[in-house]
Amino acid sequence: MQKQKKKLGRQAVLLLSVHGMFAAANTFSAVFVNVYLWKIKHDFALIGWFVLAGQALSAATFLAAGKWAKEGNKMNILRVGVAVSALFYLVILLLEKDAARFAVLLGVLQGTSLGLFWLAFNVVYFEITNPDNRDRFNGWAGFLGSAAGAVAPWAAGFLITKIDDKIGYRVIFAISLGIFLAAAIASFFLKKHKIAGKFNWRYVPDLLQDQRNQWRRVIPALAAQGVREGVFVFVIGLLVYVETKSELKLGNYSLITSAVSTFSYWYIGKKLRRKFRGAGMLFGTLAMIAVILPFFWKFNFAMLLLFGIGTALFYPLFAIPMTSSVFDLIGANEQSARHRVELIIMRELGLNAGRMLGTIGFIALVSVTRSPTAINFFLLAIGSAPVLSWFFLRNGLLGKRARVDNS
Repeated sequence: MQKQKKKLGRQAVLLLSVHGMFAAANTFSAVFVNVYLWKIKHDFALIGWFVLAGQALSAATFLAAGKWAKEGNKMNILRVGVAVSALFYLVILLLEKDAARFAVLLGVLQGTSLGLFWLAFNVVYFEITNPDNRDRFNGWAGFLGSAAGAVAPWAAGFLITKIDDKIGYRVIFAISLGIFLAAAIASFFLKKHKIAGKFNWRYVPDLLQDQRNQWRRVIPALAAQGVREGVFVFVIGLLVYVETKSELKLGNYSLITSAVSTFSYWYIGKKLRRKFRGAGMLFGTLAMIAVILPFFWKFNFAMLLLFGIGTALFYPLFAIPMTSSVFDLIGANEQSARHRVELIIMRELGLNAGRMLGTIGFIALVSVTRSPTAINFFLLAIGSAPVLSWFFLRNGLLGKRARVDNS
């Protein structure tokens, strides 16, 4: 019976397939959207505003669509998210060189698409997994995301460099459009889950008023995770391009680091046991900080590659326990499980608060200085934020079955 609970069912496999296609479509072009904007206008702050607009709208979309997710059809939310992602790339194709002028509006469009997709994905993911197979699902999700991140950017970089620059970008954005269409079709095979009751706007505020409730520690832990994610997700790829001036080398960088990440997610997702979550998370966090330090010695493609490989190896040790522990808490008892939509929204708001804080810090920094030393210290500071995630979760949430009093 225990073995059966650890297996991933057909719906879980199908959801992973949709996730894989969504990741492939995004990674095929997302890395190069920032480069595309950079080539139009060499402005780090502009890229930061584009990213910040996306983060803000992603959080706002989670909140605005919460009632729909709980009382309506979650599959439709997921499909609309995929459709808006396709629209985002269509608009970029139509704007061409004018894309930089509308960077913030493009960020709004992308953030809306990501908010809709991940809201639906996270709710369905919770409903079709359990504490015994959640690490396995997260390992496979990370594996597929990393595999897409290995192949897609490399193929995109190859196409851009082998075809005329302008045509190359149009081709990769068009390919992303096609993959999003395939993901939308696949989503129709996911079963519609029953409505989970009425959406309660007061549930989360009431929950956080209880001094003993574990969510009061989870929110700052999520924000600390988001501080790092919000910046590293776009800055590193952009720095690789600025350093090399080559889309192909950026693609090669993604291929190498994502290949390592693919193996790491698969292995850690398969081997990590609940009782080792805390130790694994701390070790992974400290290792991620350590691979930033070589930037102070020399900043070049080799050091960026060393950082990328190190992060790819150790980030799953942080991410898998972090994600699984929070979702275990959502399902800790019957009442919290009934309010899964509200709690998933709270999780995303915590993450996005951190992401936005990190991105605002980046915009403020590059608006004042582009000193390599200042940037290195900034990367070290936000790269160390996940230590706080471990600190807040270390007692009672990592390595144990979650228990929470939501009364």
